[in-house]
Amino acid sequence: MDTVGVERRMKWYQATAIFSVLFALLGFTYNVWRLEVTERNSSRREASFESLLQLAELEQLVFAAHYDQDAVAGNPRVGWVKVGLLVDLSESIDEPVERAALDLKETWSRRWSSMASERESTEAIVRSIDDMRASVKGALATLD
Repeated sequence: MDTVGVERRMKWYQATAIFSVLFALLGFTYNVWRLEVTERNSSRREASFESLLQLAELEQLVFAAHYDQDAVAGNPRVGWVKVGLLVDLSESIDEPVERAALDLKETWSRRWSSMASERESTEAIVRSIDDMRASVKGALATLD
């Protein structure tokens, strides 16, 4: 039997086995990374869409309070809940959205009591809503 040929085949088999293990490890690592990115994007996307819905509802509440003078549809306590939810959701999206949500909360806390009677308060709250909406849309555009 040819010992040189056998040794060469054994080295070839060993190299193939090592390469196969490394290739499998690399593939597994990429797959895990890709799943994590996909899950993060899915969570951010879901929080973004929910934020857009809550922003629309908050804007509707502000309009009902100011233009319709409807104390039920324009209830500021409901607005506080929506603003709080938006701040919570923003933490799951990204930093610019979180800042916009905190700005909205600040504007809301200063202006909610006069939104029904003062146009400036209504406009300031709607501007904050629009700013946050733009931030959310910007975050959605950056998803992988």
